[in-house]
This record gives sequence, C-alpha cells and structure tokens, in this order.
Amino acid sequence: MRSLVLLLLLGCTGAANAAMVAKPVQWTDNGTTFKSVLVYDDAVTTPRPGLVMVPNWYGVNDMAIAKAKSIAGKDYVILLTDMYGGSVRPTTDADATAAVKPLYGDRALMRHRVTRALDELKAQAGKAPIDTTRLGALGFCFGGSAVLDLARSGANIAAVVTFHGLLSTDDPSLARNIKAHVLALNGADDTNVPTEQKVAFESEMRDAKVDWSLVDYGGAVHCFTEKEATGKPGNCRYDERTATRAYKAMHAFLDESFHK
Repeated sequence: MRSLVLLLLLGCTGAANAAMVAKPVQWTDNGTTFKSVLVYDDAVTTPRPGLVMVPNWYGVNDMAIAKAKSIAGKDYVILLTDMYGGSVRPTTDADATAAVKPLYGDRALMRHRVTRALDELKAQAGKAPIDTTRLGALGFCFGGSAVLDLARSGANIAAVVTFHGLLSTDDPSLARNIKAHVLALNGADDTNVPTEQKVAFESEMRDAKVDWSLVDYGGAVHCFTEKEATGKPGNCRYDERTATRAYKAMHAFLDESFHK
C-alpha cells in the first residue's frame, strides 16, 4: 500500500513539473498572418513579467520553442514572436537570408512588427499570468536587432536584452526614445559586429543618455547561445560556457530592471 501511495505521489509530482505550455497566438497585420507561441509554466499562477522573445533568423521552430521554455521557467511568460508571417519558416541559411532581408532593408517595418508583437503580449494578460507592469524583450542574432529596434521605437518596457545581435541602426537619433534598460551581450570575436559597430552603438546609447551595458565575451563568436551551432566552424558557433554566463547576466539584469 505504501508503495502504491508513493508511486501515485511521484506521478503527481512529475505531472506538476511537466507544466510548461506552448500556446499558439495568431494575428493578422496588413494582410499577413503571424503565428507566434506563448510559453509559460501554467503550474504557477502568480503573475510574472512578460517578455517578447524574437528568435534567430530561422524564426519560430522547435528549437526556438525549447529555448523559450528553458528561459521562461517559472519566472516569465514569453511570447516567441513570428516576424515573417506563418507561411515563412526557413530551413536553410539561404531561406533565412531571404526572410530577414526585407526587414533589415526596412527598419520601420521591423519596428512595426515587433511593436505589434508587444501589443499582442499585453493582450494575453488575463489569459496567462502576465504582470503588465513588468514587460521586456530579448532577442537572438536577428532577434537582437529586432528588440533593440523595439526599444528605439519608444516602447514602454523595462528591459531589453540582445544576445549576439547586430547593434546597428538606420537612425541613431531614435535612441532618444528609449525607455528601457538595455543589455547587449556580444562575442568579442564576432566578425558580424566589428569594432566600428560597437563604437557607434556606444555613442548612440551614450548620446541618448540610455541606461545601457555592452558585454564582450572573450573568445566567443556569433551564435554562442545557439545549440544547433555546436561544432560549427567559423563565425557561428555554440559556446556553452559563454551561453551560461550570458544567461546568468540576463537573469540578474531582468531581476534588477523589474525591481524584484
């Protein structure tokens, strides 16, 4: 009898621990339907900060959902954001290049789409345990560029974190709109973010009197949080040590920004 009770308790514990959900969230804007995913632990009912998360240039896929679940845990509700439209799901670098090109070529469109995602995250309050007084954004590679542009748009959010994202902008004067604290986590040897780009970003943030930090991780290149880049040569390579450090920096930064 004791063994049966123990097994039942263990079964209940396992069910409680397996509480991460990934719910589809869909909207249509200018004729394009975007298919995003809301990720959170529904075993915890306490309202928690909401984050717009923009993945790398491969967009919303199983790996991005797994990463969103890992980050969300019991701490955040994350809207994993589709920036391309639901019919665009890159599977090769060539596909991804074609998908991001229109957005890098039209930063106003990038800002519009990521701002719409923030609006959709807010609209989930009441359906998911989101504390709308504590909102932020994070992004990876291309997604890092997108969330920096969200900040530059003047979004009323507390924090923005970019992981190995491009730091460039089409209009440095937009930084004066930034309300968020900004944390840029960068690979010191990332050739996609050369010294002149970092210098320009620092000047942009400094001139606009933004509360910002730029962290360069020695020996790291592009993609350092992307497990699918494990063992890759060149400028796109997963680095477990750097990823661990960067995630710790992110959590500390968000805790401070949300005044936990």
